[in-house]
Amino acid sequence: MLHDLPAGRFAVWATAWLSGRTSYDAALDALSDDRAHRVTGLPGTSDAVPLGWALTALRGLGEQRLRLVLPAPGDVRGLPRAPGLAALALEAGQAAVGDAVALVPEDLGPEVTAWTAVDLTGLPPAPPPVEDSLRQVSGALDLAVGDAARTLAALDLARWNPEVPALLAGLGTARAPGLPPDTEPLALSVLARAQRLARVLDLALTDAPGGAVTHSQAAARDEALRPLATAVREATVAAYNAVPR
Repeated sequence: MLHDLPAGRFAVWATAWLSGRTSYDAALDALSDDRAHRVTGLPGTSDAVPLGWALTALRGLGEQRLRLVLPAPGDVRGLPRAPGLAALALEAGQAAVGDAVALVPEDLGPEVTAWTAVDLTGLPPAPPPVEDSLRQVSGALDLAVGDAARTLAALDLARWNPEVPALLAGLGTARAPGLPPDTEPLALSVLARAQRLARVLDLALTDAPGGAVTHSQAAARDEALRPLATAVREATVAAYNAVPR
């Protein structure tokens, strides 16, 4: 679901570098993640270029900040109306969006990430989605977890998957790794909790081994967990897009 978001990492580290909060080498090391990255469609290029080249090009394009956008069917807020961008981003489930360019990742296996850059030159910028503060999304996450607890208990997830109690038990102390060193502690906490809850949702939305779940039961389960899924998505976006004061 939302466990691996290269567009989120790209947005947060590129923004940190463009704003002078981290070095180019630190940003590139964090983004490379022991994988080969190739970017196609970057303005001014005709072939695929390394990720470091793309990072450098952002400054030349006048970018100052990139934002993570997590589009969903029926909700593409934050995506400029560039031809093909919405379809690409919806398929990937993510995009890093600036003023001059948007980048959409595609996982090509355990060692390669391909990025498609979409030129936004001449397009009116999409208004960024209204994002609640970190404290607001943190509170919403807590409320959604409380409301979903009865559903998770009814599903009896702990009986067939002992990973669930461990994930829930660690919510209060979890901190997300791999973000710039000046990231606010609350952003680290919110992102870590969202990532753990995304894993819980994955388990909850998968039928128990050997369990017979009717269509109506599955629909009721999905409906009950939808507020938690929405809270996880909004918290993830807010955490990645938080800029230290």
